[in-house]
Amino acid sequence: MTVYAIIGGTGLTQLDGLTITAALHLDTPYGAPSAPILKGEYAGHEVLFLARHGHPHRIPPHQVNYRANLWALREAGAKAIVAVNAVGGIHAAMATGRFCVPHQIIDYTSGREHTFYEGELEHVTHVDFGQPYDAELRNKLLDALHACGADFTDLGVYGCTQGPRLETVAEIARLERDGCDIVGMTGMPEAVLARELALPYACLALVVNPAAGKSGKAITMAAIERVLENGMSQVKTVLARVLTS
Repeated sequence: MTVYAIIGGTGLTQLDGLTITAALHLDTPYGAPSAPILKGEYAGHEVLFLARHGHPHRIPPHQVNYRANLWALREAGAKAIVAVNAVGGIHAAMATGRFCVPHQIIDYTSGREHTFYEGELEHVTHVDFGQPYDAELRNKLLDALHACGADFTDLGVYGCTQGPRLETVAEIARLERDGCDIVGMTGMPEAVLARELALPYACLALVVNPAAGKSGKAITMAAIERVLENGMSQVKTVLARVLTS
């Protein structure tokens, strides 16, 4: 039976029928993860949760200890990871409130600890990252979204920026020219670290705002939080289906 780990916000643990059985305070060779890993049981299935930005939400995207997070999840028994991400919509199809299950990613970040393969190594290791998201896990997310009647797109290129600031209009125009459909700040190096640990990984992205220059209006955190609040019920319904698939 696959043990799924969910990386996202603390609200994801509020699934009807979920019982939290333990809070695992793990240390790793890379330091402490963002928060204790919550271990739970849902419909007879073991599941793990990790709050990417800490609990309370206090760690900015460029300071998340991604290596510690992924290492700790593997040590806790995770066999596959579903990452929940709030993103901005670049492509016209990525409307606010819509879900996207991206199939590709472009990394625009800098200065992040992005690999386990460094330091005093016995040999250099290269991992295949041509297809950054696991196909089987992506299909489970798509099936769950379809079954829930959610509004979603089944393909998308995720542009990952450094943050914590939002992007300029010119930067979004550049990302669009590069082929990005959505933009976020936490997709990398999370995805490649999962690949280095041989953990199947897929992303469930919720579009929470039009990217800079796409609406003619200023982006406000209040508006983003309203979309997040409305979308979280669907996120939890989708996750519940994946956990029992």
